Parts: sequence; C-alpha cells; structure tokens
Amino acid sequence: MNKANAARETPALHLGGKSLAARNLMPAEETGSPAGDLEGSAGALDSSADGPEGPAGDLGSFAGRKGSFAGNPEIFGGKGNTAGGLSGFGEKAGGFFKRKLNECMKNPLSVILRLLVWLCAALTISALLFLIAYILVRGLPHVTLSLFEWNYNTTNVSLLPALINTILMTLLSLLLAVPVGVFSAIYMTEYAKRGNKLVGLVQVTSQTLAGIPSIVYGLFGMLFFVNTLGWGLSLLSGAFTLAIMILPLIMNTTEEALKSVPDTYREGSFGLGAGKLRTVFRIVLPSAAPGILAGVILSAGRIVGETAALLYTAGSVAKVPAGRDFLFDSTRTLSVHMYALSSEALYTNQAFATAVVLLVIVILINGLSNLVAKRITKG
Repeated sequence: MNKANAARETPALHLGGKSLAARNLMPAEETGSPAGDLEGSAGALDSSADGPEGPAGDLGSFAGRKGSFAGNPEIFGGKGNTAGGLSGFGEKAGGFFKRKLNECMKNPLSVILRLLVWLCAALTISALLFLIAYILVRGLPHVTLSLFEWNYNTTNVSLLPALINTILMTLLSLLLAVPVGVFSAIYMTEYAKRGNKLVGLVQVTSQTLAGIPSIVYGLFGMLFFVNTLGWGLSLLSGAFTLAIMILPLIMNTTEEALKSVPDTYREGSFGLGAGKLRTVFRIVLPSAAPGILAGVILSAGRIVGETAALLYTAGSVAKVPAGRDFLFDSTRTLSVHMYALSSEALYTNQAFATAVVLLVIVILINGLSNLVAKRITKG
C-alpha cells in the first residue's frame, strides 16, 4: 500500500498532515479522560501506515494508554499512589470487622456457641499435647539399649520380647477379624435386601458387642478358648479373643464407609456393563478404602492398648514364642508389660520408657495407614 492509498483510506485520522492523536497529545496526558482511549486507538491505526505520521501514531498510542490508566483510579488504589491503596485496604478491613461486630450483636448465642467450640478444641489439643509431653519427658531419658535386649530379666527389664509379641498379636488378630468384618459389611450393604430382618439382627448384635467391656471378653476367652478348647494361656487364645472384640468395630466402620459411596458410582459401573462383583471390588471398595482403613486403625489401636482381656487369655510371660507350637505359647504384650512393671513399683522409669515406645508405634501405624489409604484412593 502506498502513501496516497493510506491517506485516502483513513481520511478521518489525518488533519493537516498530523494525526489526531499527535495534535491532542497534551490534553490526553493532562486530563486522563476517556478520550485517551480513542486517541490511543487512532495512534495505533496511524502507526500502521507507512509515512512520516508513523512516529506520531506511536506517541498517540502511548498517550492513549497512559490516559486510560490515569482515567482508571482503581489501578492506583483510588488516589493514584501507594498510600491510597493502603488506605483502601484499611477501610475494607474496618468494614469487615464492623460487619462481624454487627452480626455478633444481632445473634449473641451463635457467638457464645462458637467460643465454646473453640474452647473445647483448645482444651482437647492442650490435653493431648500435655500427655505426649509428659510421657516424653518422663520416658525418653530412660530409653536405653538395655531395654532392647533379646532376653528379659530383672536387671535389664527388656521390652523387646513384649514389642515382638505386640506385633504378632496385632497381625494375627487383624488377620482373623478384618476379612470377616469387611465381607459381612459388604453383604449387608451391597447384596442383602433393604429391610431384611437378618441384617437388622446382625446390626443390633454388632452394636451391642461394641459396648461390652473388655474384661467380659477376657472372661469369655478364658472359659471358652483357654479351658473348653484346651488352648491354655497362649498367643492363639488372646488373638481369637481380641478378634471377637474388634469385629463389631470393623463391621460398623466398613458398613458406614460403603454407605457413604454415592449410588451414581454403582449406576455408572452397571451402565458400562460391569457386573455386581466387579463393581464392588473395582469401584465401591477403593472409594470406601479410607473409611475401612480408619476402622482397621482404631482396631489396631485397641489391640495395642488392651490389657485386661490378655491377662486372662495370653498370660504375661516375657518371652518371644518359638518352635512349631509357638501359637500356644504364653506371651506378654507392651501394654501388659507396662502394667506389670508399674504394678511392681520397682521399674516406674522403665514403664514410662515402654510408654514412649508404645506411643511411637501408634504414630507409625497411623502414618502408614494414611499413606496406604492415599495410594489406594489415587490408584
């Protein structure tokens, strides 16, 4: 395109050999009016033409943009400087607190309830931190290498046999209870008809068993597993007793986790041609895995901290089970070990050291279970 054609195509943008933006450059800078936007557009169009008016068009475009910024006071905090922005922020914060104060004055009961909730949360966190700090302060100085010797005696008061027995007892009890509890919950939630009397009876029974004290389970285990079946005070008797004790907890938590999975997941799976079994194991169970693992964590915590039921069924021998019949050997878990040391009143410091180890085990179990739950959910 030559200069003559450019001048003919944009006659409105040139007056007397100068662009409109170049002639009105100073007014656009001074006023910051919306005319700056028009002048910037004119300068941009004028700069695209080949001729002496190009530089003037560039200046006009710059002036138009500057006028546009100057005409918009919100960019510079309402007054075109940093102080104006800070003052605007202060006004907004003041308005926010005024609105909150008015809400509190209108509904004081909600304020009181909110304060009570915060107070209860603070008390709970404070109690937890106090217990952890007290156990660590009393127990950490007495955690020595002699506590982890293989053989227990009255000199070293080793907790290693009790630690190994605790792990064995936990794994064996979960191995017995988790499959029964999970599959029972799957049947009651996914397969049984709604309103089934058998399902209602099982639910009532599991809720009743969950409220029975552990000492009652210990007496039952002693009468049935130890005496009637002839297993004696053994690892197997204690594991079966604890499995019955944690079974209602696993069933209830698994059932609630399965119910929390939306029905749209199941409907979508059926719509894609998947069967009932595939839908349960590939869609429903992975979605409910965090809730199921929460029940397993609670069950493991109850096993680790159980004392009364194991005193009647597993005994208190501080020795690691060995041999072909190791399941029928008497054992001592960490909680029983700590109870025995504290009841003798001779090894109080070692009892606190055992509590520190027990606390670390619980934290590790929680962290590992959360990691597994995240992996299952993502996978």
